[in-house]
Amino acid sequence: MKAKKRVLIITYYWPPSGGITVLRCLKIAKYLRDYGWEPVIYTAKDAHYPTIDPSNEKDVPEGLEIIRQPIWEPYALYKKFVGKPADENVNNIFYTDDKDGGWKHNLAVWVRSNFFIPDARATWIKSSVSFLTQYLRQRPVDAIFSDGPPHTNTRIANLVSNATGTPWLADFQDPWTQVDYYQLLNLTGWGRRKHERMEQEAFAGATKMSIVSPTWKKELEAIGARNVGVLPYGYDPQDFAHLKRTAHEKFTLIHLGIMGYDRNPVVLFKAIATLKEADPTFADRFELRLFGQVDYRVKEAMEATGIEDIVNFAGNVPRAEALQQMVDSHRLLLLLNQQDNAQGRIPGKLFEYLAARRPVLNFGPTNSDVAGILNETESGQTFAYDAEVAEVTEALRRADRAFRKGEATEVGGKGIQAYSHPELVKRLAGWLDEITEPSTVTAA
Repeated sequence: MKAKKRVLIITYYWPPSGGITVLRCLKIAKYLRDYGWEPVIYTAKDAHYPTIDPSNEKDVPEGLEIIRQPIWEPYALYKKFVGKPADENVNNIFYTDDKDGGWKHNLAVWVRSNFFIPDARATWIKSSVSFLTQYLRQRPVDAIFSDGPPHTNTRIANLVSNATGTPWLADFQDPWTQVDYYQLLNLTGWGRRKHERMEQEAFAGATKMSIVSPTWKKELEAIGARNVGVLPYGYDPQDFAHLKRTAHEKFTLIHLGIMGYDRNPVVLFKAIATLKEADPTFADRFELRLFGQVDYRVKEAMEATGIEDIVNFAGNVPRAEALQQMVDSHRLLLLLNQQDNAQGRIPGKLFEYLAARRPVLNFGPTNSDVAGILNETESGQTFAYDAEVAEVTEALRRADRAFRKGEATEVGGKGIQAYSHPELVKRLAGWLDEITEPSTVTAA
């Protein structure tokens, strides 16, 4: 039997981390052996993960080599400085924050922006490069795969690839200087130039790159990236194989993930309020169920429209429960960031929504990559954030009517297999084969 090639996967997120971000490398590692590649994981020891979910351990391949190296992160110092509880999640301060952040918060953001480049894990770079350079001299690999953000991973891989001559596939879940929150960084001119220099060095050093959407591929190429392929997040069929639907008693619209200030669907809240006012019984049979962090401005919008009494702030739940909630719901809510790059943003949960086979109510650009996928798979509708209230109200009214009649709500399925992790990892393995045979490298 031909020996498997080895690929070093550099990732900050790894079990016991929870959330959607960890699944990128976890599912890649789970399926890579099927295509002739043996993954070796390099990750952080005792990292400050926003959520913990031990259930992800089930997907770690047996006998997988996992290298964990210590990391120092500024989050504990930040929480102490601004007076936040030690157990509070502050990883998403650019998406959700307190009403009164104060000067301490603003100063901390300025320090983070200009002295922790490319991100809050930047102190991990030097020690990681030193360790991995030594490690690869003793145990070489055929290729390096890095996953960013955090683009500390990207920077580590760039420097290690340069030092060892190992081919490198740089994967971007989000862009670097084109990501939505980049504009929220309080950067000096020096800080901005350093970001841009590191990004261009990554473009020059990577043998191949990948990113999650066709639109972002084009935008990345427009600023100098080359040989870029599209690798969506995808879904794992095994995660859904055992799930049986027990529909919620109420007509339930569910959102999973961060509901930040720029994902504030006021038109949806107004539509819900319209139905609530028009039909006194609607409030008794409807629930908007939200899992994850919710920004205070979103909560204020709910209160202003008078729907807070039918909103369930369910908090964070383990991944297994989140998947079950998807399957048991009547409608799934997807919110794209109201930012310049929203057309190319494809949230990872979209593909799990598709696998759950429940109708998706999406808010964002009607010409977005997400809207295209929903149309292609016949899985839902897209509304602009400035859509007419009557338009959204009518969509909810039809859904409510179907709920009252007990009509089935299973949808989609058309072509979704192309977005399964086994299919996507097969594509990735092909790219790894290409970059280890330089004469065959081609643009995707």
